[in-house]
Amino acid sequence: MAADLESEVQAIDKSLLECSAEEIAVKWLQANDLQKEVYQHLAYYVPKIYCRGPNPAPQREDMLAQHVLLGPMEWYLCGEDPAFGFPKLEQANRPSHLCGRVFKVGEPTYSCRDCAVDPTCVLCMECFLGSIHREHRYRMTTSGGGGFCDCGDTEAWKEGPYCQKHELNTSETAEEEDPLVHLPEDMVARAYNIFAIAFKYAVDILTWEKENELPGLEMIEKSDTYYCMLFNDEVHTYEQVIYTLQKAVNCTQKEAIGFATTVDRDGRRSVRYGDFQYCDQAKSVIVRNTSRQTKPLKVQVMHSSIVAHQSFGLKLLTWLGSVIGYSDGLRRILCQVGLQEGPDGENSSLVDKLMLYDSKLWKGARNVYHQLFMSSLLMDLKYKKLFAIRFARNYERLQSDFMKDDHDREFSIADLSIQIFTVPSLARMLITEENLMTTIIKTFMDHLRHRDIQGRFQFERYTALQAFKFRRVQSLILDLKYVLISKPTEWSDDLRRKFLEGFDAFLELLKCMQGMDPITRQVGQHIEMEPEWEAAFTLQMKLTLVISMMQDWCALDEKVLIEAYKKCLTVLMQCHSGFTDGEQPIVLSMCGHSVETIRYCVSQEKVSIHLPVSRLLAGLHVLLSKTEVAYKFPELLPLSELSPPMLIEHPLRCLVLCAQVHAGMWRRNGFSLVNQTGVSMMDPNHFLMIMLSRFELYQIFSTPDYGKRFSTENTNKDVVQQNNTLIEEMLYLIIMIVGERFSPGIGQVNATDEIKREIIHQLSIRPMAHSELVKALPEDENRETGMESVIEEVACFKKPGLTGRGLYELKPECAKNFNLYFYHFSRAEQSKAEEAQRKLRRQNREDTALPPPALPPFCPLFASLVNILQSDVMLCIMGTILQWAVEHNGYAWSESMLQRVLHLIGMALQEEKQHLENLSEENVVTFTFTQKISKPGEAPSNSPSILAMLETLQNAPHLEVHKDMIRWILKTFNTIKKLRESSSSSPVAETEGNIMEESSRDKDKAERKRKAEIARLRREKIMAQMSEMQRHFINENKELFQQTLEELDTSTSGVHENSPVISDAKLTALGPEQTRVAEPRQVVMCILCQEEQEVKVDSRAMVLAAFIQRSTVLSKNRNKITPDPEKYDPLFMHPDLACGTHTGSCGHIMHAHCWQRYFDAVQAKEQRRQQRLRVHTSYDVENGEFLCPLCECLSNTVIPLLPPPRVLFNRLDFSGQPNLTQWIKTVSQQVKALHLLQNEDCASHSGHSEKMDQLQLPEGFRPDFKLKNPYSESIKEMLTTFGTATYKVGLKVHPNEEDPRVPIMCWGSCAYTIQTIERLLADEDKPLFGHLPCRQDDCLTSLTRFAAAHWTVSSLSAVQGHFCTLLASLVPNEKNGNLPCILDIDMFHLLVSLVLSFPAIHCQDFSGVSLGTGDLHLFHLVTMAHIIQILLTSSTEENGMDQENTNSEEEVAVLTLYKFLCQCTGSALKEISSGWHLCRNLKAGIMPFLRCSALFFHYLNGVPAPSEIQVNGANQFEHLCSYLSLPNNLTCLFQENSEILNTLIESWCSNNEVKRYLEGKRHAISYARESNKLIDLPDDYSCLINQASNFSCPKSGGDKSRAPTLCLVCGTMLCSQSYCCQTELEGEDVGACTAHTYTCGSGVGIFLRVRECQVLFLAGKTKGCFYPPPYLDDYGETDQGLRRGNPLHLCKERFKKIQKLWQQHSITEEIGHAQEANQTLVGIDWQHL
Repeated sequence: MAADLESEVQAIDKSLLECSAEEIAVKWLQANDLQKEVYQHLAYYVPKIYCRGPNPAPQREDMLAQHVLLGPMEWYLCGEDPAFGFPKLEQANRPSHLCGRVFKVGEPTYSCRDCAVDPTCVLCMECFLGSIHREHRYRMTTSGGGGFCDCGDTEAWKEGPYCQKHELNTSETAEEEDPLVHLPEDMVARAYNIFAIAFKYAVDILTWEKENELPGLEMIEKSDTYYCMLFNDEVHTYEQVIYTLQKAVNCTQKEAIGFATTVDRDGRRSVRYGDFQYCDQAKSVIVRNTSRQTKPLKVQVMHSSIVAHQSFGLKLLTWLGSVIGYSDGLRRILCQVGLQEGPDGENSSLVDKLMLYDSKLWKGARNVYHQLFMSSLLMDLKYKKLFAIRFARNYERLQSDFMKDDHDREFSIADLSIQIFTVPSLARMLITEENLMTTIIKTFMDHLRHRDIQGRFQFERYTALQAFKFRRVQSLILDLKYVLISKPTEWSDDLRRKFLEGFDAFLELLKCMQGMDPITRQVGQHIEMEPEWEAAFTLQMKLTLVISMMQDWCALDEKVLIEAYKKCLTVLMQCHSGFTDGEQPIVLSMCGHSVETIRYCVSQEKVSIHLPVSRLLAGLHVLLSKTEVAYKFPELLPLSELSPPMLIEHPLRCLVLCAQVHAGMWRRNGFSLVNQTGVSMMDPNHFLMIMLSRFELYQIFSTPDYGKRFSTENTNKDVVQQNNTLIEEMLYLIIMIVGERFSPGIGQVNATDEIKREIIHQLSIRPMAHSELVKALPEDENRETGMESVIEEVACFKKPGLTGRGLYELKPECAKNFNLYFYHFSRAEQSKAEEAQRKLRRQNREDTALPPPALPPFCPLFASLVNILQSDVMLCIMGTILQWAVEHNGYAWSESMLQRVLHLIGMALQEEKQHLENLSEENVVTFTFTQKISKPGEAPSNSPSILAMLETLQNAPHLEVHKDMIRWILKTFNTIKKLRESSSSSPVAETEGNIMEESSRDKDKAERKRKAEIARLRREKIMAQMSEMQRHFINENKELFQQTLEELDTSTSGVHENSPVISDAKLTALGPEQTRVAEPRQVVMCILCQEEQEVKVDSRAMVLAAFIQRSTVLSKNRNKITPDPEKYDPLFMHPDLACGTHTGSCGHIMHAHCWQRYFDAVQAKEQRRQQRLRVHTSYDVENGEFLCPLCECLSNTVIPLLPPPRVLFNRLDFSGQPNLTQWIKTVSQQVKALHLLQNEDCASHSGHSEKMDQLQLPEGFRPDFKLKNPYSESIKEMLTTFGTATYKVGLKVHPNEEDPRVPIMCWGSCAYTIQTIERLLADEDKPLFGHLPCRQDDCLTSLTRFAAAHWTVSSLSAVQGHFCTLLASLVPNEKNGNLPCILDIDMFHLLVSLVLSFPAIHCQDFSGVSLGTGDLHLFHLVTMAHIIQILLTSSTEENGMDQENTNSEEEVAVLTLYKFLCQCTGSALKEISSGWHLCRNLKAGIMPFLRCSALFFHYLNGVPAPSEIQVNGANQFEHLCSYLSLPNNLTCLFQENSEILNTLIESWCSNNEVKRYLEGKRHAISYARESNKLIDLPDDYSCLINQASNFSCPKSGGDKSRAPTLCLVCGTMLCSQSYCCQTELEGEDVGACTAHTYTCGSGVGIFLRVRECQVLFLAGKTKGCFYPPPYLDDYGETDQGLRRGNPLHLCKERFKKIQKLWQQHSITEEIGHAQEANQTLVGIDWQHL
């Protein structure tokens, strides 16, 4: 069957390939009816090319389509070979000055905050880098795809509309010429013909609805081939679709994922191909399976030829888009074709058809034609206008289609509104010609149909579907914002008329909102967040900006403002026409004033918080004042018609509601304005009385002694509390109304004063980061707060350190502007600010009063507001509350009530002071607050004056807190008195005031002094107590302190104790000369049972919590494939250190048995927890992980603590110590004997003893001797435990303590860990000793001692075997062939393994040679091998550096050695004549090896390091050599032992691999190895975004990756978090990042998620965390999620910190801590990232 198919395909291909594009084009040119010809051609060929089988073959289809279908069209269009025609067109074309680049998903876009007309104006990266804006304050975001670059659009930018590239295209000719003049006429005609046919064909086929026939494209023979086509929707999840497909078309999960991905990306995919019935069956299964929960997935069975034509239709649209790129003339022609009215009149042009069919098309088709519109209609300014008109006329239909459409807005044609409405000239044209504002608002109102009897919106009973629609409807508000965003500079009469029409419509909308969702509440209940409440609220929040934009438009034209004001007033009257129904009028009187109002009780009747009309009117009223219209044309304004009580009625009710519900203060913002508007036109006494009545407090203040009755009747506590709160809220409202003057138009201020004040008050709470401040400040419609312009004046910036962020601190001189009752403070903020400010004043030794700041004067329209402060009712309220405070036991009152009254008194005094200071000659001061408060009360009650009460309160003991404030008030009162007197020029009673003030000041001073003294004594007493306690603590816990000190000293204790003995001698770490050090007792304490114990060989084991991990931090070859772990032999480590085993520890010590108990408990708990809930913890118990009980550091095993192990195996050294040559001979003999014995063992088990005699055994060697293990059982057990753990983790195998590879892994881990620590110290330029943190020092001590002792619990013969093989790599013998060559062995690993396995042989040697001798000779041997390694691989170019050709003996010796090497290798080595270069290279190359060896022998033998190595000084090399008992001139080693070494060197060099290397056929590591670093990151973050936007997913054919993620270790870009790139790892599906960590970091990875600007740490499959990125903005903050979009730059220190975490192997630990601290991290599926 397959073969038939193949041949069929080829047969078709032949006939297709024989088509000649040129011939077809010629035929078309002669045709009479071109459309018929083309259609016939397409009808015949399209089904032959597209959709020939179940799976699409895009390459083949595109190739054939180009050849057979598009080729003829191109020939026809050009009239010649398109290969010549198109380039000609391009040359003749004048390129557009618009950029028009359409953004891909995730591409960086830039907006300039200084020059962009609105935030939607953006540049692509290329244009941005070439524009002036890169020097400005720009904002960078990543595109969601779909918009285009606005470079070259003069309407989008206030300045710098062109980048350097597009600037060139602007100058040449006049703007408005017709681009068609550049094209030959016959071509214009041909273009019209072919464009019309192609465009019509594409539109017809895409909007075709019948499934079985075609529009004029009938085929001759019709086959029975169908597709079952699955369409995308936004309702079903990936998982549902994948599951359904697996059932319906029985495919594998991988295939189903493929289908689902394509459906999600392109909007549709055929899931089955075959005859009709076969496809229909699949369809019914899918529909049945998905219709249970929601509406079913959309599936259609379509004839293959229809699908073919549709595929080609999209291809054609793409082709049209690319062809018009060659010439503006062609673009113009396509626009004309597209917008030409068809025969059916309205909406019959091709563009209209497509637009109106939008919501029925699938995603892929929409994308293609939206792109075409953008590159054609929106790039041609003339047609952009015509298209805008078509769009506006169809606006209602498009929007209602979008409401029903289940695709998101970015796939809908409705989204083009952002491209059209934001162009100022278009927006204005559409308002005047198409009445766009009214259209948008009407459409909006149509979609919100639920109204109540009064015609208001009703959002109660809101279903999920309606809520979904409501979310969609909100996009209309966005459109309205776009239209209003740029404000007109000059108004035509048309624009005025249409704007006011729109304003009418807007008022209609607000009228439906005024008073919507009224609520009735019982007092004391909170408003719960009910969904219907939420909808109304969202609406109001969204419209707030539109209201303010409307006001901005009104402010620009006086006529419009007056008209709008009148209209708004009329509407408000209509809203309130039912104002008094059912509410009886009553008269209130108090203090000799009376007022008529209505009886209305908020706590029992309905009240609404939605009052947008009141807000709008208030805003307009303020504008009247600000633009001074109120003073220029008072006759035009209906100010007399206003009824102020009516204006304030509803806002007042709303505020009372808020007070009663105690809602936060944020809802008040707009309302203080509304009230100020009304109140400014009323008698203050009347206003206050109405207010008391609305707050239901009228009784309390109008009846004398009401409060006393209140407390004596022991009324309900709650009622008292409620009344107190209401009084506080009411006083607060008065403070608002009189004090909030910082809106331009109310007070005489400008906009910057307003922002400064906001900033001052935000920073009064605490210093804030830039982003917090921006969040706290109100934004305008361009998302700007205007903060940058003023911040410098009021605050100083402090830069951040390694963590944290930069902070702004308030300048001290601004503190005087602090107002405790600032109206944007919430309760919590207010108390924090008060606390902070008082603290500050105490620190500065000032009094802690927080007086009200001096305020700017009101504008004339609002000037009467200050009279509230001195009205009789106000004074009565103040007096009453003060009275309560004086007789503080009799009444229910609160301190904050008093505080507010004091604040109000302060405000009145400040006001009067200002009046007096600004007094001109003839004016009389009408504000006489001071006189009023000096008068006592009226006859019946004879209450004392306010002033007198204040003086009484000044010394009241229960008001300590307010004392300073009262004192400030009295002081100010005196100042004002003086001012008055000086102005009335009578120098009388001045003196007494002065004296009073003086004396009170002295009293003050004395009082302060006394207090300071008391405070000092108290401090001293406390300090004494503390030091006493400290001493006590140290005594009680003496041992603990001792032990800590001892622990700190373990690494250096030897020096301290024996210092007199050693000081003059030089310290040597190994060999027979090794410095003897008395071993200090080591006593440690278990963190679990707090019991102390000495570390001894035979005592119970003590262990350190440790964490072993595989590591590639030092790797020089990350691509090495790890061989099968079961068979792999790790004996030799390759010098590329591809993968090592690292051990780290937190340094906390436990008894082995305590740890065992603890771990068992953790395991048991984990099993119980797993049965309850399947959640990961931050540690994986099945892998032996646990958290250190003390510091919660992630651990997976424990290291036993041991006394120095070498001492145990040392025997008396009575014989003379052999030199290297003799020693090698002896050891070779011993090795040979062991080999023979092993062979014998295999051959026969009998007659062992006779065989022994026949062997010529070296003297004193007893291979049958078995050493008794010196360690206690529990230590042996721990040695095995840790050894097995290292083996398990390092090789990724199941634990097996018998495996001979266990000891090798232990030695390897010891060597690797030392190497990583040496690299760390070298990279940070720290000396080798003395700078390690305690935990690393302890870890290395324990690890080295453990590795040295581990052979005692392994099989002796295995360890001996390892030693023999290891030695054979340096000293060849006949048995071990086939070992790695000298270039492929890491010498330090070799050294550690040899030294640590040597005791296994030495323990059977009784000839009196000491262990130290063996160590020394092994060390010398390996060092020499390493020198040869370095000389072979050193790539010395004799560059012309100033060579000090001193020809010292050292250099001569090195040269001699090198020449010898040349002989051995058959002169394949480069000739080198300079000994100096060689020496330098050799020293540099061997230094890391010597440093590692010094660390190793220091920890192994416990010889303290000489002080010279503990600092970074000169001659480090010499000091190291002396410590390691090496000669300073390393070549001496060779000269001393030349006899044996020459043979060894020859054998090393004769290896085949060495020859291959020297011939250049293979690569080898050269020394010293460079330290690995993380990759270099660019300084500017946008480079990364750009790199990521060009990265496409490697698996789904050129599709853009959604979450591009950069590996910081190797620089690979990955496609994370998506189905397309999942791979299988150890039987689980994992995402690209997790899979990458296994190849690149052996399970640990550090990534940067480019779109989120977030660092991701991964370890294994279940562990991960996010970490702050190393990119900061100018304010020292990171921007995770790129929400703010400030330019980001690399912070090198933070990047170094991440690098250090990686080099220290602390990534896993970091993740562990993060997951413990934040439980949400545990729930994330890290393996899918």
